[in-house]
Amino acid sequence: MTIAKTIRLVPLAATIVLSAGIANAGTLENLERERAILVETLLSPALTAEERQDKVATSKMRLVDLERMVLRDESLKGQNRSIIRKAFENYDLTFLVHASVEKKASLMDLWLDQVGISTHSLMNARVGRR
Repeated sequence: MTIAKTIRLVPLAATIVLSAGIANAGTLENLERERAILVETLLSPALTAEERQDKVATSKMRLVDLERMVLRDESLKGQNRSIIRKAFENYDLTFLVHASVEKKASLMDLWLDQVGISTHSLMNARVGRR
């Protein structure tokens, strides 16, 4: 192998080794990330109603799978990390799709209710600068 080939392969090998160490998110972290994407989609004023509906449907399918994975993840049992405690203490926020089906409420309504925002407070809110 020539020196030029070796030099070209070193960055590739380093990238592969480094990315293997970085991509070690657990099921709960993946769930949190996907849920954040869903909430961002729900709140985004830049999307049309049709775009929002398509993105929410896709996110919903992913979240159902991720929520099941977290609920069945044996590695989470017996751990006393704060992220795990908070996730299961706030069931309706963590498992948003499952909770919305159980409570027969839309994702947005359930999320707003869980964070303490009511329809009344939204209707009385004014848009302005601080």
